Amino acid sequence: MSSKGSAVKHIARKRFGQHFLTDGGIIDAIVRAIDPRPGQRMVEIGPGLAALTQPLVERLGHLTVIELDRDLAQRLRSHGQLSVIESDVLKVDFALVNAEWNAPDSGANGGKLRVVGNLPYNISTPILFHLLDAVDAIEDQHFMLQKEVIDRMVAQPATSAFGRLSVMLQWRYAMENVLFVPPESFDPPPRVDSAVVRMLPLAEPPVLDVALLSELVQVAFSQRRKLLRHTLGRWLEDKGFGGTFDVQRRAEEVPVADYVALAQQVRPLA
Repeated sequence: MSSKGSAVKHIARKRFGQHFLTDGGIIDAIVRAIDPRPGQRMVEIGPGLAALTQPLVERLGHLTVIELDRDLAQRLRSHGQLSVIESDVLKVDFALVNAEWNAPDSGANGGKLRVVGNLPYNISTPILFHLLDAVDAIEDQHFMLQKEVIDRMVAQPATSAFGRLSVMLQWRYAMENVLFVPPESFDPPPRVDSAVVRMLPLAEPPVLDVALLSELVQVAFSQRRKLLRHTLGRWLEDKGFGGTFDVQRRAEEVPVADYVALAQQVRPLA
């Protein structure tokens, strides 16, 4: 992100997967997509040099940021409208952050977190699954990610991009690819195209055992070119499954709703 106004230029650190957003037009488009409103509770992951942070906080009034880079975290603390969590995002308990925000002495009147960020490409998928654990505390999510990852997130069945990530997010979120971001929008430019995804937690998600769904889907896509009878069929036999499920399909041909229904049949939850 842009280093304008700073005395010393911050050099992007490869081990943190840092690529700083510098394109003003793209920044404006992302802010419009997020549509921050005064007083909303928002958490930004990886604010970097505050290119997106500043226009967000100007609209919100206050913003919480999560930054792992010690030097960047120190810079951000000098901003009077930011609360800085210096941490690996995978160690942040978002449900706890929301609970503290809604504590009786906080003056808050209830609500959920809005989460945004330019996610490091090297750990973007673990971050998405980490946030899934706290989804009940989250109103929505807007993330800039590698375009290829977003293509997989929003993919429809019977397409090459449809896979485990598609199923494990679509059962819980409505998702939309809202903006394309070319490499030249960053410093240094990444070697891949980027995009921005909007993720809205479903108001009435299906009731299921998430760990079981994860195991089921992992088995199904373990040999995606083979018919499911070779993989999921055997897994179901081992589980003593007595129901019906068409295993004469490949994993990518099965709609998300079918995987959800199967997980509910294998282990019903009251």
